[in-house]
Amino acid sequence: MQNRYTGDIGDFAKYGLLRALGAGLRIGIAWYLFPDEPHNSDGGHVEYLEDPAKWRDMDPELYDRLRAIVQSDRRDVQQIEESGLFHDALFSSVPLAFRGDAKSRAKQRADWFRDVLIKLADCNVVFADPDNGLCEDRQFSTSDKAAWKRIPLSEAHVLAAGRTGVIYHHNTRRRGGHRSEIEHWLKLLGPDATALYWRRYSNRTFFVVHPTREIERRLREFGKKWAPHCKLHTLGESAR
Repeated sequence: MQNRYTGDIGDFAKYGLLRALGAGLRIGIAWYLFPDEPHNSDGGHVEYLEDPAKWRDMDPELYDRLRAIVQSDRRDVQQIEESGLFHDALFSSVPLAFRGDAKSRAKQRADWFRDVLIKLADCNVVFADPDNGLCEDRQFSTSDKAAWKRIPLSEAHVLAAGRTGVIYHHNTRRRGGHRSEIEHWLKLLGPDATALYWRRYSNRTFFVVHPTREIERRLREFGKKWAPHCKLHTLGESAR
């Protein structure tokens, strides 16, 4: 996550999903906050806010609040934390630091993640919001700044242990396309994982790990209400 993305179409999808799944539960949000990178136009997908007839009915309160944040030109996660959209939520919003030598960077990341676990220990549903999404542990290096924009698989498993985890993943140009990519991560996340594939503007997937029966029901209802913008996908099913 980067502050400059606040209020874009990805935010509308992720917060709509969390509000639907977490009603009456204690939600924890781990921002995985990465410093803003103003060298490209990412985060500019706010056109949906000019088309309320198409989008607002999905979640009117969320739509109106995000529109107000974008129009105020105060696009940062603190605005979400103070918005009242998540009444009893807990947040882990310490930015991801990247400094020093390779050894100190490894400790920084470990200390940062330990702090996330402590802050969100009492949550029933935990959402991880890395800038770029999942990566396998063997591909994650704390000495590589770009890698810090991802969540290694091991962190995803630890966050979701004993509760429901929702993991953000920005789809890539992986060989085989998005269908193959989703299947790959579902296999690694476990047999009870479900993917919500978002297909508008910029493709992304939300992986729901260890859902309760009630959360599974809520996820199906969300998929129906927000169709055709998204599609549910379990292992072996088509993401198209």
